[in-house]
Amino acid sequence: QVQLVESGGGLVQAGGSLRLSCAASGRTFSSYTMGWFRQAPGKEREFVARISRSGISTYYADSVKGRFTISRDNAKNTVYLQMNSLKPEDTAVYYCAAGRLAGNEGPKYDYWGQGTQVTVSS
Repeated sequence: QVQLVESGGGLVQAGGSLRLSCAASGRTFSSYTMGWFRQAPGKEREFVARISRSGISTYYADSVKGRFTISRDNAKNTVYLQMNSLKPEDTAVYYCAAGRLAGNEGPKYDYWGQGTQVTVSS
């Protein structure tokens, strides 16, 4: 079992930055691909970014490429999402997820956090 707890969300003006963190319990954090997803009101959950177990490989949705950066610290059992140049359309609840054989698809992830709200004002 892996428990995930996100933090770092909040209210920010357009053009601003936020850094989300996701702390994981357990001793097997480095065995999991880690992903960030988001869900805006009235919309389906969408993939944002993922990072490989070693942290060497990263993947991003086109909508955030060049603005967001995913990273991980396996010694601290934590994954991060640095969000720069935020736009109002980035407003959503952001979730981190862990999966052993995960790609960009939500159902491939085994564990999910409770989410953290990000609101970007125009």
